[in-house]
Amino acid sequence: MSINSWNHEHPWRGVMVATALPLRDDLSIDHDAYAAHVRHLLDQGCDGVVPNGSLGEYQSLTADERARVVRTAVEAAGDGARVMPGVSAYGSTEARRWAEHAAEAGCGSVLLLPPTAYRADDRAVLAHYAEVAAAGLPVVAYNNPTDTRTDLTPGLLARLYDAGHIAAVKDFSGDVRRAWELAERAPGLDLLAGADDVLLELAVAGIKGWIAGYANAFPADCAALYRAAVAGDLETARPLYAALHPLLRWDSRTEFVQAIKLSMDLAGRPGGPVRPPRLPLTGDAESAVRAATEKAVADGRR
Repeated sequence: MSINSWNHEHPWRGVMVATALPLRDDLSIDHDAYAAHVRHLLDQGCDGVVPNGSLGEYQSLTADERARVVRTAVEAAGDGARVMPGVSAYGSTEARRWAEHAAEAGCGSVLLLPPTAYRADDRAVLAHYAEVAAAGLPVVAYNNPTDTRTDLTPGLLARLYDAGHIAAVKDFSGDVRRAWELAERAPGLDLLAGADDVLLELAVAGIKGWIAGYANAFPADCAALYRAAVAGDLETARPLYAALHPLLRWDSRTEFVQAIKLSMDLAGRPGGPVRPPRLPLTGDAESAVRAATEKAVADGRR
């Protein structure tokens, strides 16, 4: 999918980058650097951006900061439909308000976790997604059972889709087997890869997009990997996937924000520090990310 063939009817498809948020040394947001980063990602072949996700450290932002990040992304993208803000919140009412804000800003879709402070049963999950869908934008469900302790199983996702509450799902379960069951239960529901280190495996199963993390540091190669993978061009995709995998696997680890921001800094992109409670990488973790990133840069990855 080239930027010219991108489809406004399904704005969540393609390579959507879960954007890291550049911070200054005093931990304030560098909005100019963020705007430049959004433009760079699109220029390098990515299809859109996802601000205010976990990688964007949304939990540590004030309401004013979170709202401004969305506005900055929309202005920088030049087309709000390419922006899919995360609208996850402690409660459904707050999540709906963020979805309404996204609609007012001109965004094309929103990304939504189940309730983040409550281990919801199926009935509560259905009500949560119905509330946010009422804001009017297409909702992409976000399944991250490790963090939320609520698992959006293929059966539950099919119920959400059949009820008209979701248009797609970002799956971060890491279980590639689910793709096949989901296709059987809800064939019209778009599956988006949510973890970088299972991208190729999920591409074989027929994903419609990738909400990518390491594309922050190497957008051109991540876009090329995605397009080769979904086209079935394994001769191109497999060696590129193997070359990037020492970094891609960090997207599934607790320190993914720190790792990706360090790689961005080393690749010449604006990453910067992280906000507490996160702390900078140290020791073996820092050495591993640094070595893998420096090798990727030396090999011409971009």
